[in-house]
Parts: sequence; structure tokens; C-alpha cells
Amino acid sequence: MSPEDAEVVDLAQQLIRRPSRAGIDGYGPVLSVLENWLGARDLPFRRLHDGAGRPVALLVEVACARPGPWWALDACVDTAPYGDESAWTFAPDGGDVVDGWLRGRGAADSKLAAAMFCRVAAEVRDRADALRGGLAVLLDADEHTGGFGGARAYLGDPAAVRPAGVMIGYPGPEEVVVGGRGLWRATIAVHAETGHSGARRTAPGAVSRAARLVQILEEAELPGADGEFPLPPKLTVTSCHGGEGFSTVPGRCELGIDIRTTPAFDARAAEALVRAATAELDRRLPTPRPTTITRVAQWPPFRLTEAEQPAAALLTAAAQEGLAVGPKTAGPSNIGNLLASEGIPATAGFGVRHEGLHGLDERACLADLPVVHAVYRRAVLGLLT
Repeated sequence: MSPEDAEVVDLAQQLIRRPSRAGIDGYGPVLSVLENWLGARDLPFRRLHDGAGRPVALLVEVACARPGPWWALDACVDTAPYGDESAWTFAPDGGDVVDGWLRGRGAADSKLAAAMFCRVAAEVRDRADALRGGLAVLLDADEHTGGFGGARAYLGDPAAVRPAGVMIGYPGPEEVVVGGRGLWRATIAVHAETGHSGARRTAPGAVSRAARLVQILEEAELPGADGEFPLPPKLTVTSCHGGEGFSTVPGRCELGIDIRTTPAFDARAAEALVRAATAELDRRLPTPRPTTITRVAQWPPFRLTEAEQPAAALLTAAAQEGLAVGPKTAGPSNIGNLLASEGIPATAGFGVRHEGLHGLDERACLADLPVVHAVYRRAVLGLLT
């Protein structure tokens, strides 16, 4: 392993040893580790904050000598929770290296990538006199909450140069992720008349009506994959809350619904499907108060062709480093969808092999680090040349 890659591993170990579980730990300690590393190397950085003034990211900005577009690297430094710590076979915040694997929560997603991107920023700074445009590295501390506060703060910062494209450091060496399904999420409030469960009236309660709605939704026909986008849409009922005891007919039950969208079945089509299902429920089982829908989130699907940047740069760099990787469209949504809603093209995954991501015994394969590092370095320098 080169001295540069050893430096990456050392920084990643320090980050893992500062717990940064979304919604559980404060982000000050993990951001301080990054600030110390960047400051010791005279790399320019600043904290980004959300609307409440909380720190949600560090932004590293390296300006090159000649004018040109800016590009961005993005990796999260917050993590998923540990889950059942007693079920881990090693400490979730240990950050040790055993048999060539970096171990601990965040090793795969995505503290190793964050450390690597810091090193790439240093390499760009050392060559900036011969390069065009600039490189931003977003170290996001609010990704696993689902709010993507770091990315939103970056995009909303008037002092930041808007990037021409972003490469996100999610792990996995087999493909370069160039697209993902979008999403449309809503809560559905199903109503009914309340009463005593032992009364003679037989009108269904809100939970029973909600169960019928779930059946209608899950029986709805969705289109298959279409054209250039290789995945079909998907509908999932993800939550159900209602009722307050055995003797009361519930008057309200709330469902959560998640629909993964595609170019052929977009957010408008998803909403139309849900509205048609609720109208059918109210027609079959009428009540004085109609079913209501509250949209929670909406992101568009995205997909880059192999010729579009920054996908082309990353795929070309991988091939030049001797890797046989192809483009992939992912089923889950990610920050790439948020960027797509802003008109910014993104790749959303290429990195080291991993195990236990978001689960038990998370670890990342360090044997892959040298070539992954080389691919990102080559891709970034190509974009800035």
C-alpha cells in the first residue's frame, strides 16, 4: 500500500472511532477530525449549516489556476445506527484493520470514501496550476437521516460554485451507478365513525377500511421496465398506525406509502394511482369524511448515458486502470435523485468491496483501495484538464 493510501486508511480509522450515527450522536467530533486533517495540509474548507444553525457538512473547495467548470466529490460521514451491539463480533467503533479489512460502522458507507476524497483534494491542490475549474469535496454529516442536509446546504450556499457534476462515493466495485429510480411518498389518512366495538352497528372502522385500501393499492397494475430505463416502478405500503384499544372502533388509521418511480411512471402517475385507489375505497365503503392524502417527498428518477459526464470520466478511468466495470441503474434512491431535481448529473456509486453495510459487522476491503483511489484521481484530473 502506498503512503497516500496508508494516509487514507489512518484518517478513515479516526473517523470510525468518532461515532456519528444519524439522529443519535453529535457531528462535532467527526467533523473536527476532518478539520484537523485538512488544516494540517492547508486545504481550504468551511462548515455548512442547516436552517437551524446546526453543522451538517464540511465543504472543501480547491480552485484551479485556469477558468473552467467545477466538479464535486461527495461522501457521507454520518452513519446508520449500530443495531444490536451485542450481536457484533467486533466493536462498531473500533476502526481496526484485520486480515485486510477495515472494520466498524461507516467503514463501507462511507468514511473510507470520505478519507479518500480528502486525499484526492490534496492531490488536485498540488497540481492546480496546470488544471481548469475547481474541485469541491462535500463531506455530508446529514445523509442517513434521509434529509440530506449537507447536500441541501451545499446547493443552497450562494458562495459555493454550482458543480457541473457530482461523483458520490457509495461502495461497490462491480459497477458505476449512473441512475436510480425516483420516489413519491405520502401518508394516507383513512377515516370512519368511532364507536364501541360491542355495539350493534357493523360499519367498518378506520383500520378495516385501511386494510381494504392496502388491498386495492397492492392489486393496482404498474407498468414494466420501459425503453432505456431498465427498472420497473414499485409500490410498497410501509406503515400502518391506528386504533387505541380493544373496545373502541377506531376513527382514523394512517398508512405510509412509498412508490419508486421511473421516467415512464413518474410522480404524477404515482399520485394519480393513489388518488384513484382512495376514491375507489370511498365509493365501496363510504363514510362522511373522505380519505385524505398528504405528500411527504418527491424525487425524480435519473439516468446518465455512458457518454455523459461525470459517468464517462469514471467509466473511462476504471477501464484505464484495468477494471471491467459497466453502468448500473440502482433500485434504491440516493443523493443522485436530489441532484437530478436540481439539474446536476451524478454518479452514485463506485468503491471498494464491503460487507455488513447498515447491518452487523460492517467492514470494507482495503485490497481494493489503491485501484479505487487511482480511478477517482484519474477521473477528477481528466475532468479538470
